[in-house]
Amino acid sequence: MGSLSFNTFSPLDPQSFSEESKMVVDFIADYYKNVEKYPVQSQVDPGYLMHHCPDTAPYCPEPLETILKDVSDSIIPGLTHCTAGFLGEMLCTGLNVVGFNWITSPAATELESIVMDWVGKMLMLPPSFLFSGGGGGVLHGSTCEAIICSLAAARDKVLKKIGHHKITKLVVYGSDQTHSTLQKASKLVGIPASNFRSLPTSFSNDFALCPDDVRTAMEEDIGAGLVPLFLCATVGTTSSGAVDPLEALGHVAKDFKVWLHIDAAYAGSACICPEFRHHLNGVELAHSISMNPHKWLLTNMDCCCLWIKEPKLFVDSLSTAPEFLRNNASESKKVIDYKDWQIALSRRFRAIKVWVVIRRHGLDNLMFHIRSDVNLAKRFEAHVATDPRFEVVVPRRFALVCFRLRPREEGEGTELNSRLLMAVNGSGAAFMTHAVVGGIYIIRCAIGSTLTEIRHVDSLWKLIQEKAQLVLQDTQKKEKNPLFGCLIENTNKN
Repeated sequence: MGSLSFNTFSPLDPQSFSEESKMVVDFIADYYKNVEKYPVQSQVDPGYLMHHCPDTAPYCPEPLETILKDVSDSIIPGLTHCTAGFLGEMLCTGLNVVGFNWITSPAATELESIVMDWVGKMLMLPPSFLFSGGGGGVLHGSTCEAIICSLAAARDKVLKKIGHHKITKLVVYGSDQTHSTLQKASKLVGIPASNFRSLPTSFSNDFALCPDDVRTAMEEDIGAGLVPLFLCATVGTTSSGAVDPLEALGHVAKDFKVWLHIDAAYAGSACICPEFRHHLNGVELAHSISMNPHKWLLTNMDCCCLWIKEPKLFVDSLSTAPEFLRNNASESKKVIDYKDWQIALSRRFRAIKVWVVIRRHGLDNLMFHIRSDVNLAKRFEAHVATDPRFEVVVPRRFALVCFRLRPREEGEGTELNSRLLMAVNGSGAAFMTHAVVGGIYIIRCAIGSTLTEIRHVDSLWKLIQEKAQLVLQDTQKKEKNPLFGCLIENTNKN
């Protein structure tokens, strides 16, 4: 409950801050050291935390030791464990910068501009995306925010020409593999649901978006009196890691004067390695591109890099100039006010996270990290290939392997593999997700956690084989005795 204190309250006493910070650092270090002792996926039931917390907030202060014990006993069991960079996040939080415009914290704004050019050069982006080449970049919290801002800028650019009353004529294009955030963003910027095009993909082109299909769709929409607005291409789709043909799509977008955005949230990080850079060929034809260092570049959530060739379009669409924010620096137009590049006004000092990660590890070690994960994925892929009960459903790309347990009849694949996935995740030793591509239910093994090693991949494969054997045995028992399945279901309900 804490103890009542009559002392003067000092929320940031330097002495206690130093002592307690060391306690928290030691706590986190112990967590990293012992992370393998926890189930990968949280095993708690919905509402579990209500039984561990009081109904009301404490009136009196509590010692940090008690709080950390509660974190260990009550919070950690409710987490799915994935580790990443910590030092930059520590500085970001500790400095507590709210850098919505330049004058609030010049260092935050200027470091962000520098870091965005750094990462852009690591990806070998064209100079037109960099501040040094007339473009620019901003750190958002997520791809969703990046796409909303890009889509809003594209919308306003077109409506300025054709009239704002024609917003119901605008059309947005993606594939059935494009992240659902594109559809959400379209809704939020006022695009009618009927004007969202999710074009089908197939095994024949590894689930990449077909440029001819895009061209045909745009021609049909123009014939119907509509206005093609925005095309989203993906480098590393969520379901299967598919890569859309950027160059060909870029030419289609150019022919129809459509904004091309590249969503490289996942696989963009890999493109810092020369052997993966070709996946960005054609980026020079895009208007904007985003990638998430928090997915695969050792940076803590939340951190999404977004580059745009014409920053003025962001400012035109997203800026506000209330009196209370006016200042000489902003009025001079010589500084960047990042509030005009995003949805919210306030913003975190994300740049220091990326800055610390890059400086602490260097490009060399970041490339090593990517290559190591890809090699681990290749190892897992090889395991799958050696067991005739399994198959790799789509070609491995980057560090994502999409596989399944072969069904005897195609119609049985979904149930069989969903049971396998549930058994593996239920063990607490691993956590994978699923997707459906080309009508086939697949299991996704995504390598990318900071501490993953060969032994973890090998242990995962052994676990999958063990659970697969049990699933197949249960399936055979059900086939021999149909009542067996009913008995199991009734037992589970009881």
